[in-house]
Amino acid sequence: MKYLHKISQKRIEPPAVTGTTSVADMIDQAFLSYNAGRLREGCQLYVHKMLEPSCTVGLALSGALTPAGLGLSCLIPLVEAGFIDWVTSTGANLYHDTHFALGMEMHQGRPGMDDLALRENQVIRIYDVVFDYENLLGTDRFYRKLVRGEAFQKTMGTAEFHYLVGKYLAAREDETARKHRCFLAAAYRAGVPVFTSSPADSSIGMNLAALHLEGSKMNIDTLKDVNQTAAIVYHAKQQGESAVLILGGGSPKNFMLQTEPQIQEVLGLDESGHDYFLQFTDARPDTGGLSGATPSEAMTWGKVDPEQLPFSVSCYVDSTIALPLLTAYSLARREPREPKRLMEKMPDLMKTLETTYHEKKAERRPE
Repeated sequence: MKYLHKISQKRIEPPAVTGTTSVADMIDQAFLSYNAGRLREGCQLYVHKMLEPSCTVGLALSGALTPAGLGLSCLIPLVEAGFIDWVTSTGANLYHDTHFALGMEMHQGRPGMDDLALRENQVIRIYDVVFDYENLLGTDRFYRKLVRGEAFQKTMGTAEFHYLVGKYLAAREDETARKHRCFLAAAYRAGVPVFTSSPADSSIGMNLAALHLEGSKMNIDTLKDVNQTAAIVYHAKQQGESAVLILGGGSPKNFMLQTEPQIQEVLGLDESGHDYFLQFTDARPDTGGLSGATPSEAMTWGKVDPEQLPFSVSCYVDSTIALPLLTAYSLARREPREPKRLMEKMPDLMKTLETTYHEKKAERRPE
């Protein structure tokens, strides 16, 4: 009994859930074990550690979340509360996010619909989300017209590209009096850098490629992204702590986590890994895929600080379930933070990284 009490975190004796129980109270009181327990631990880690003013929070975003409305319901409130400082995302999430800024409709459907009938009627399906094919055509027209503009006729990283797009989408929201509908617009207003790890792997990239056939001088420099994300994390660790919030896995997860190997292994700078790791995933770790990889596995690559592993949580649950719960919990338990506005600080962050890298390189023998 003595040992049991030693390892016990809390006796399991929750109060009854009632019709007036808040989401935050339900998570604290009723989400006690199994993946509910991990979700509770993740929510508490996010609120009590990751949202401290000294901590910089990166969000890795994969899966078709914005088409399902999670940009409006969760991502925008988190950005506006200062709870997200920088982002890596699939291009698809940003492309479908644009539909909402343009006033295009997305609809709830159901799984198992007649896909041949949908195609014949020009309806697109993402599992149980359906929308008109014109959404794609209209959004394509928007991006081609926008990027033909003089402001885009240069080489830039994806964060710069999305920041510039967000500026125009925010202006459109202002003109139509339909604010708080576009994630990229919210990120622009808060100075949140939004990177895409595979910019050609989305409809946005496809339209940029088409513009190249017209002679557009717009180019995406993905190597710039590698250095800018490393600069963000290096600055975060010099000033305080770095945290990662990972929804799903795939390329956005790796692109966010590879910042630490880039700093340590490639640039040769003294660092030990991200401090806080919170992942919601439905992927298994035993298949060897990245999406299910645990924080302890990431630690072996230098991605997570080994001394901080107790402050890491992997919860095996669909992001569409976890994200609304995390959003409600954090907004109930934490006051808004002052935005770090990292996009506006990017030149200084890059200068610090470059200077430190060259100083360290000069100390070492030539390779």
